Amino acid sequence: MNKGSEKPQNIDEYIAQFPEDVQEILTKVRKVVREAAPDAIEKISYQMPTFYLNGNLVHFAAFKNHIGFYPTPSGILTFDDELALYKRAKGSVRFPLDKPIPYDLIEKIVRFRVKENMKEL
Repeated sequence: MNKGSEKPQNIDEYIAQFPEDVQEILTKVRKVVREAAPDAIEKISYQMPTFYLNGNLVHFAAFKNHIGFYPTPSGILTFDDELALYKRAKGSVRFPLDKPIPYDLIEKIVRFRVKENMKEL
C-alpha cells in the first residue's frame, strides 16, 4: 500500500501513504492512543507508528486486509478473552478492515500498557 519508496519519517507521513478509508482508521487509532497515553512520544520504529513511554508502549500498522496492533505480549495476554475474536500472535493482534475496529478495547489496552510501563501495576 506504500505509494512511494521513501520510508516515512513520522506518523503523519506514514498515514498519508494509505488510501483515504485506511487513513481515517489509522488517524482514529492514533487519536485513541494519544488520548490514553498523553505523555507518550510519537515516533516511527520498525517502520511503524510507535508510541514510546519508558520504553515502547504500542505500535500499529496498516496492511492490505487488517490493522496490526502491537501492545507487547503482556497487552495481548491480559486482554486475551476480549481479543478472542481476532487473529493474535504473542505480541500482536489483527483487526480486519472489513469489521468495526474496537477502539474502546484499544484504549483499554493502551491504558494498561501505560500503567505497566510506569510500573503502577
